[in-house]
Amino acid sequence: MTPDPAGNMGIIARQCFPGDVQITDTFHVPQLATQVLQEIRIKHQCEALDNENQRIGACKNAEETYFPEILCNGNTIKQLLSRSRYLLYKSEHQWTQELSWIFNSNSDKIYAFRRLAKWADKVEHADFKSFNTVSRTINTHHKRILNCFDKKNTNASAES
Repeated sequence: MTPDPAGNMGIIARQCFPGDVQITDTFHVPQLATQVLQEIRIKHQCEALDNENQRIGACKNAEETYFPEILCNGNTIKQLLSRSRYLLYKSEHQWTQELSWIFNSNSDKIYAFRRLAKWADKVEHADFKSFNTVSRTINTHHKRILNCFDKKNTNASAES
């Protein structure tokens, strides 16, 4: 049985399939990480918009023309943060995410466990509080997550 990591799914799976081994689908953990990245990007985009609006207001009060800061790539910070949204959704061969790499390049449960532990340690030391949610999800569901390395099952057919 390959439910997503939501608590209610595990309860339902245990009641309906008491003898089955539960596997957390490898799609859901990297998906959670991508959602966290989006939240961080949106937060910075809102801050950039607020800063720009304050500078526009200050220029207007001083009767000056506002010129946004242009980065070396020709974009403003606001434009860069807006366009970067789509980078997070590029396919794996175009953009590598370490967490996806752990799931896709390992076939051994022990190696995957070590790499997930190292990833969680990096997150903790990087002080990205938003990623602590992903790390806690991995810690809470690590047995079900690691079961995916025994059999490469997914719940794609059930969810489609």
